[in-house]
Amino acid sequence: MNDTARLRRRYARRHVAARAGVYSAALLAAVVCALPFLWSLVSAFKQNRDLYNPESNPFAFNEPATPDHVTFLFEDTPFNTFVWNTLLVGALVVAVTLALAIPAAYSLARLNRPWGTPMGIAIFLVYLVPPSLLFLSLTRVVVALGLEDTLWSMVVVYPTITVPVSVWLLIGFLKAVPKDVEEQAMVDGYSRLGAFARAVLPLVFPGIVAVVVFSFTLTASEFVYALAFVSASPKMVVSTGVPTQLVRGDVFFWQSLQAATVITAVPIAFLFNLFLDRFVTGFTMGAVKT
Repeated sequence: MNDTARLRRRYARRHVAARAGVYSAALLAAVVCALPFLWSLVSAFKQNRDLYNPESNPFAFNEPATPDHVTFLFEDTPFNTFVWNTLLVGALVVAVTLALAIPAAYSLARLNRPWGTPMGIAIFLVYLVPPSLLFLSLTRVVVALGLEDTLWSMVVVYPTITVPVSVWLLIGFLKAVPKDVEEQAMVDGYSRLGAFARAVLPLVFPGIVAVVVFSFTLTASEFVYALAFVSASPKMVVSTGVPTQLVRGDVFFWQSLQAATVITAVPIAFLFNLFLDRFVTGFTMGAVKT
């Protein structure tokens, strides 16, 4: 009995030590990842003499905090316009991505055709093409459509980035759904489209959420195409408008830049965490091959 009790205590101590190590590592990783955002938040409210003093603590207010730089961002720059443009372009790109990716993924996953697998691989390979290689050809397309310096230029171009990987993701997710579900709905009298809408689509909802989060995040952070196709300030998005307005020659409005970073990143991070479970489910289920 004494040996058994000692073994139990030893295993209990090992279990506690292992859990403590895991939580300590997770806490350390969280602190390291949060430090840049903490620095940005503190810097946004710092005075110039506090920010540029090398002897000051970068994570603390060595001088009284001031909201002047945040006020400058909202009142002296078209930041609100940039945010609205980003939301509008993101919503339209997400809608176009879902409208193209869902039917394409369904046809490749469900319709047994000899060209299905090569087509799926080809679609994914398009995503691997660097944007710099497609820049000239897409520029010709934008100019031919008369969309230069408009938000529609980004709505037309961004799906070339979001649709291929979204199709690839949804293909794997649709393959994880048993065909019996769809066939049973068709036996009950639904057409193939009705069976997909009523029986299959709710089951792939986590994958759709993953596509929405991925498409919107990629659209909001894209820089090359947004800089190339839109030069008019009222039509710019956050990724190009903020540095254009707050980096003027060799003058950097650091506090306002950091305020814009925090204001833009926090809502996206909040929405990402709100749908984190479905987002992870979408990618893990999409990795299952049946």
